[in-house]
Amino acid sequence: MVGGGAVAERKVNSLLAASADVTVISPEVTQGLRQLVMEGRIRWISREYAAGDLAGAFLVYAATSSPDVNGAVIDEAERMGALANAAGGSKPGSFISPSVLRRGRLVITVSTSGAGPALAAEICDRLEKEYGPEYEEYLEWMYRMRSSIKRQVTRPETRQRLLMKAAELEVLDEIRKGTFEPWDTEQIKQWIANNQEES
Repeated sequence: MVGGGAVAERKVNSLLAASADVTVISPEVTQGLRQLVMEGRIRWISREYAAGDLAGAFLVYAATSSPDVNGAVIDEAERMGALANAAGGSKPGSFISPSVLRRGRLVITVSTSGAGPALAAEICDRLEKEYGPEYEEYLEWMYRMRSSIKRQVTRPETRQRLLMKAAELEVLDEIRKGTFEPWDTEQIKQWIANNQEES
């Protein structure tokens, strides 16, 4: 990662979520990136980018505020055969990186196919407000329900009906209000048994 601002921080967090080994090259970095350095999760080379810095890199992001620097980074990455992506309307690079919102099992990506990365980030920011952290707990609950239904119920039409019925429960609202009590395995099993009997 060449650059240490907010855009770089977002991309670094996405790379870490994919278990990447990340080095940031920038004279300054955001507080969030400093924290990752202190935790030993990324390396930071505290200076301006220089030719030769990309040796051994597989994937390169150019996320500085300088189109000239970003262009030089992309040129070097292309010469050495690394995948490259540039922010801020400089040279396009060899791949497009969508904006990503993660809420546990929920992953939403937004891409403008390179036409407007800033717009993709803005849309993703709006989606963050709509799909808050409560979705992580909700989808874990739904995953447990679905897995249990698949194990306990053999008839496909009954499975489908139970899955639809589970989705209609007001669990998400309860999580938002802070009134949701997680179901244990026995409660899930009992709910399935009770609702199967209704068919």
